[in-house]
Amino acid sequence: MKIGVTVDGERLRATQGQTVAGLLMARGRISWRTTARGGRPRGLFCGIGVCFDCLVTVNGLSDVRACQRLVADGDIVETGTADEKR
Repeated sequence: MKIGVTVDGERLRATQGQTVAGLLMARGRISWRTTARGGRPRGLFCGIGVCFDCLVTVNGLSDVRACQRLVADGDIVETGTADEKR
């Protein structure tokens, strides 16, 4: 079943049961934030929620692990770090 998710202002179709990281990677994104120090790219690394490299903001809640969070219809996902948004 397909659902609607907004990522960085772009409305996307996702598959129910797909993780945020899975959606981003299916769209060709291998990096979706940078480190606060050094600006190094980060995305999916461990894939099991241990490393925290894949953090995103979902529905206003920051520091969500994209590899663990299943998308839900109507979700609003923002990528990047808090430093990038200041």
